[in-house]
Amino acid sequence: MIDVYLLSGFLGSGKTSLLVNLVDQVKKSGRQPAVLMNEFGELNIDSQIVEDAGEVPLKELLNGCICCTGAESTEAQLQGLLADYPEIDVLFIETTGAAHPVEALDAVYSPLFAEKLDVKGIVTVVDAKRWIDRDKLSPRIQALFLEQVRHAHFMVLNKTDLLTDNQLAFVTMQVTQFNSYAPLVQTMNAKVDFSYIEKMVNVEAPKQPVTTGSGLPLASKVLAFDTPINQQHFEDWVRTLPDSVYRMKGYIQLEGSRYSHLFQYAYGMVNWIPEYMQIPSKLVIIGEQLTDIEYSPKD
Repeated sequence: MIDVYLLSGFLGSGKTSLLVNLVDQVKKSGRQPAVLMNEFGELNIDSQIVEDAGEVPLKELLNGCICCTGAESTEAQLQGLLADYPEIDVLFIETTGAAHPVEALDAVYSPLFAEKLDVKGIVTVVDAKRWIDRDKLSPRIQALFLEQVRHAHFMVLNKTDLLTDNQLAFVTMQVTQFNSYAPLVQTMNAKVDFSYIEKMVNVEAPKQPVTTGSGLPLASKVLAFDTPINQQHFEDWVRTLPDSVYRMKGYIQLEGSRYSHLFQYAYGMVNWIPEYMQIPSKLVIIGEQLTDIEYSPKD
């Protein structure tokens, strides 16, 4: 049977960083990992990051949630993955930050391949910085954020380097009180030993009632750029965006640079990573009330 781990966590928490780390560890252990990625939009930037990490069987579910109405698409993608790559040992399913983990887990179960999959549980990445300011989220989004923590079988408390020692102790205490069932590790860049997850994750699901994550007001928007972008002007624009923008990521051609840059934004912080190829400049924005958000290049 194939061991299955569902990676959950709010937008920008570090799920893809965790995924890349775990895939690399599984490969080094001599086993064959595979990935099913779900993206809340028409363009999946994260899948390119995983592909860059090496040859890994990968399927994508775009422009919809892996849970609820996306269950049939999830089933089809999993069927294809299992049929095309019978040598898979470990399957990682990364959900969109807008997915309720229990609904996403339910979508994985299918009579077509149930005998092939051993679902180990939900690994939730908790953004330590966002936890402190979670009250600033809208009530429905905050409820989803807490549900993702509540239903975890294993918790990765990430971005601990952004907190003071006192803040970290306070957040750790609060998170473990909120979910006393799941083991927790503190991380930077979501670096955790996969063998420890394998050892500590509990296969019995928590028995709390489920609050649905469907119908959330989250939306996605894709911006395309035809000309190179001025980095300072772009970052000035990012700082003007409302708090309802939770996550941005994309490939952007900067002025004076030969190749594209991977741009990532979460919780007010930006990150640029140089690439070594030309990739069409597109930016995915995830949040609420995105209709009027546009970028005007510097004249």
